[in-house]
Amino acid sequence: MTVYLDNSATTKPSQAVAAAVTKQMESGWYNPSALYRPALEVQKELEAVRETVRKAAGAAGQTVIFTSGGTEADNLALLGHLKSRRKPGRVLISSVEHPAVSACADEIRKMGHAVDEIPAGPDGTVDLAKLEEMLSEDVLLISVMQVNNETGGVEPLEEIVSLRNRLAPEAAIHVDGVQGFLRMPLEFNRLGIQSYAFSGHKIHGLKGTGALIVRKDHPVRPVQFGGGQEGNIRSGTENTFGIIALGEAVRTWDPEANDRMRRLKIRLRDALLEKVPEAGVNGPEESTERCAPHILNIALMPVRSQTMLFALEGDGVYVSAGSACASRKQKISPVLKAMGVSTERADCSLRFSLCPYTTEEEIDYAAACVEKHYNMLKKFTRR
Repeated sequence: MTVYLDNSATTKPSQAVAAAVTKQMESGWYNPSALYRPALEVQKELEAVRETVRKAAGAAGQTVIFTSGGTEADNLALLGHLKSRRKPGRVLISSVEHPAVSACADEIRKMGHAVDEIPAGPDGTVDLAKLEEMLSEDVLLISVMQVNNETGGVEPLEEIVSLRNRLAPEAAIHVDGVQGFLRMPLEFNRLGIQSYAFSGHKIHGLKGTGALIVRKDHPVRPVQFGGGQEGNIRSGTENTFGIIALGEAVRTWDPEANDRMRRLKIRLRDALLEKVPEAGVNGPEESTERCAPHILNIALMPVRSQTMLFALEGDGVYVSAGSACASRKQKISPVLKAMGVSTERADCSLRFSLCPYTTEEEIDYAAACVEKHYNMLKKFTRR
């Protein structure tokens, strides 16, 4: 039996997406920038995807810029906006951000701005009291995630926006929504943020496609140059197959999937805590609003995460030891470190991430495999 529980790394393209892409490759492969009829039809299809995205995000009337994925969208949101700022100022980035955001810090400093980390609380979300102390009129930009990719912690976006409005009204807010889009509620217009990034391959679309939603009045300058596609913000021939896949993934997302994933995640959590009494959850309590429905991070001390990961692979169960972007670097998760998790505990932590197609049978099988390997491996672990 194969059980894939690493959906935060990537998801399998859905059947609807595969069918839409196959059709597009056969008859809709034209360059949307060309002027003849088949190309104009492709351009109309891309515009229809933009509208699908706006509707799903509650972003009516706003700009949707197609990108190569979440990383480019985040980079464009941060660096592209700061290029429009005439005076240096401060940029606040949460301490539990994905590298797509946190790795921009050096470039931001080269632009003349100061970068400060917003501390996280033990649940892995922004410490609102600390953020309040950090806010002032010289803050230009605040960047936070909607859902943490390692722990499933959900940022209190409404409270963050309220603090910004009161203490730093000129600051823009960018939200990395790669792990939140479609899986958590989002009303872009009502919320009052300036930009929002997401990725297609996290929602059963294709790799190499994403988008940045930007308010019409929010300045963003290009960070790459060429033919002037995407409103002269993101030059380069559009990835039409990926964009069509993105639209189909959004259009066919089952609104009831989130509740199903949450029930299955709780089933997995309860099974692991029962079968492995030494286990502990890293992240927010499930009963709170700060917990996403599809990500569970759990420590299985004293068994190291990589040891358990490879043992589970032998049974066809695929999980991860943290962000896929850092999985080969073999270092302690910066996210867990920022939460105050000990090095020993972080080194024994695994991430299980679900999707709408995960089943009860898969959850039960995975939990049984963890129990089997844990009982064997803990005997050979140095204390």
